[in-house]
Amino acid sequence: MAEKSSVFDMIGPIMIGPSSSHTAGVVRIARAAIRVLGAAPEEAIITFYNSFAQTYEGHGSDRAIIAGLLDFKTDDKRIKEAFDHAKERGLKYTFRSVGNASTMHPNTIKLNLKAGDRQVEVIGQSRGGGVINIVEVDGFTASFSANLHTLIIDADDVKGSIAFIATVIAHDDCNIATMNVSRKGKNEMARQFIEMDSGIKPITLEYLKQLSWVKHVIYIPNIDL
Repeated sequence: MAEKSSVFDMIGPIMIGPSSSHTAGVVRIARAAIRVLGAAPEEAIITFYNSFAQTYEGHGSDRAIIAGLLDFKTDDKRIKEAFDHAKERGLKYTFRSVGNASTMHPNTIKLNLKAGDRQVEVIGQSRGGGVINIVEVDGFTASFSANLHTLIIDADDVKGSIAFIATVIAHDDCNIATMNVSRKGKNEMARQFIEMDSGIKPITLEYLKQLSWVKHVIYIPNIDL
């Protein structure tokens, strides 16, 4: 008799199961979120929305999201034992579900993560085929895929700041693929989400961090490398 397949069977580098939206995409959302946090999370509140809310246990999305929070890649064989590994590492987590959020994509996850005094809220969508979109970070509208090199810059909303940062990046021979700027209000802090085709040099990152009107810089290299 043939052995029964698991939802976490692997073919090459891609996790397969009932749907890559429920497995590979979920892992990648979590891996992007921990890079925004900048540390291994100690506590996580995980909210599944819409179709995810109905299927996350049966389709293995619960294990997949925990695996991603542990920074396991989509082809990591430890994913099916993710709960055990989370216990060993002391990761505390809570699952929540919201079945009818009409304004959200069917496969949406919100992650509230904490590590020491660091906290972050990340909302991501799993689009199918392992493709994701991080749509919001701490209430700021985002829109990045994590399969390019990404800069997240918090800066005072001053004239010329966007053009100046774009120029600095260009001088590092980095091509900007996408840029999204979000702010809570006029003259309040703005958050820039910049996707680049290539990585940025450490000296350029340090220069950006030293600018008086730049408050915080996060650099997320392509998470699939």
